[in-house]
Amino acid sequence: MTDRIAWEFLAACVGTVAFALLFQVPKKYYVLCGLIGGCGWVCYELLLPSCGAPVATFFANVAVVFLSRLCAVRQRCPVTVFLVSGIFPLVPGAGVYWTAYYIVTNELEQAGERGFLTLKVAVAIVLSILLVFELPQGLFRRLAGNHRSERKSSP
Repeated sequence: MTDRIAWEFLAACVGTVAFALLFQVPKKYYVLCGLIGGCGWVCYELLLPSCGAPVATFFANVAVVFLSRLCAVRQRCPVTVFLVSGIFPLVPGAGVYWTAYYIVTNELEQAGERGFLTLKVAVAIVLSILLVFELPQGLFRRLAGNHRSERKSSP
């Protein structure tokens, strides 16, 4: 079990870095992007047996978005640098593929089941992003050790 999780973590890291490369993320962020994607995948794998795919995806993506915001504050860059590549392992691409496959092969019952599961996973991703983005920016500054005080500009 531990070896399998370690290999999957490594595969998620590599896949996330490859996706970061595709989106022209600066090289200095590759390691953090990979670690965020790998952490999200490990969370998903650990929660999947007990919670099911939509719930496991929700909590795994909460971790990805939280880590992305934290790294963005720490590195002083946009959160999308880490978020877009970090969610890559959790996106239900296979679900979309199999839904389309079942439609083409006229297996409409399986297409409906797979399509609805894929929709639930996609909604879980959106809701987790919204949830974590509702947390105040000051929280991430404190957690990142960036105690920059807000200064009011005088007229």
